[in-house]
Amino acid sequence: MRLSFLTALCGAAVAHAIPTIEALGNKFFTSDGDQFFIRGVAYQLVPDDPLIDTAQCTRDASLMKKLGVNTIRVYHVDPDGDHDGCMEVFANASIYAMIDMDTFTTYILPDDPYWNETQLNAYAKVMDAFQGYDNLLGLFVGNEIIALNNQSLAAPFIKSASRDLKAHRDAKGYRKIPVGYAATDIAELRPYLQDYLTCGGNSSENIDFYGINSYQWCDPSSFTTSGYANLLEEGKNFPVPIFFSETGCNKPGPRLFEDQASIFGSDMDAHFSGAIVYEWIEEQNNYGLISYGPKVDATVTGANIYDGFTRAGEPTPVSPDFDNLSKQWATLTPQGVARSAYDTNIVSTRACPASTASGWLVDGNVAAPTLGASLGTSSYVTASTVTDASPSASETKNAVPGSQEVTGMAAGLVGVMMMFTFWL
Repeated sequence: MRLSFLTALCGAAVAHAIPTIEALGNKFFTSDGDQFFIRGVAYQLVPDDPLIDTAQCTRDASLMKKLGVNTIRVYHVDPDGDHDGCMEVFANASIYAMIDMDTFTTYILPDDPYWNETQLNAYAKVMDAFQGYDNLLGLFVGNEIIALNNQSLAAPFIKSASRDLKAHRDAKGYRKIPVGYAATDIAELRPYLQDYLTCGGNSSENIDFYGINSYQWCDPSSFTTSGYANLLEEGKNFPVPIFFSETGCNKPGPRLFEDQASIFGSDMDAHFSGAIVYEWIEEQNNYGLISYGPKVDATVTGANIYDGFTRAGEPTPVSPDFDNLSKQWATLTPQGVARSAYDTNIVSTRACPASTASGWLVDGNVAAPTLGASLGTSSYVTASTVTDASPSASETKNAVPGSQEVTGMAAGLVGVMMMFTFWL
């Protein structure tokens, strides 16, 4: 876990409590040299920070280990909080954390993007708070910033955030913690966004991993009819690890999680690095794998009660979703490769995409804006590009109506937590 003060001061060698993880080519590898596949759950019990209640983390980590979880994704944390207890609990359960660095007030705006020192300092503060934990897998610079097909002009600002946070990481002498992005699955922008964020040959500003929030596979379905075959084709030999940063369509239900066999099997395991299932706690959206008690009236208030749901206590599996996912993961063993045998030359550097009439408005290898820039001060913006596409949130290829990520994610954290722009 964290280096002790005395150890850091003396520079002594330390035996890590859990192997660290790096991104190399299109794979994640542990410091032991094994390929790492994400079997994750989204974990945001409370609005501000679920990683400061050690007792609750202990209860949840125990059940997660039985489920087969090796990664949690947390969307919002308080960098001033004490995370030592929870991060140690999860490390002891061999569970890694992926943390979103933006806050309720510092995310990159989709329609009027800018990137300034206030944002950088806020993101860097989250990095500083978590960088010392060996089970920090990665950090997100954004989640679904671009949620409509005409918001792609925000993409260069995502590169700006990646550039400056990676520079902060390196200047501080931190290990090469992967820094990446989680994208909305929009037909008109895929694969342009994922290609743009990894194109141009400048590794200092390109993202280190790419997550897709996709709810295309709604049981019963298949690899071809769900649209996963399209995702695979666009992600083959991708230059950085690509994975499902959210998945788990619950329409019509119950969830069978049969997509996991494709993700962790021969259909996709050579090119995709796993999946994060949405979500751990049961709430309004009915995506939960566990609950902490029966739903109460939405007007009820009290400790750890938000929007009619208790958010602390003994986790109880939601049937049949919890068991269905557990059974899927228990039978799946993806075929990885050892780091020593991995040839990074197999991955393909993508060309920077040209603009399209259907909504991708960033034409070619557009440089990431400098710190302090806004959309209005960026030279690549012209009047014609701004009006090239009308706004729409198109269904993804072969998606089932109602299965888009806005259904799976935004409906869950309402009230205080549900300031919708937080999720964009």
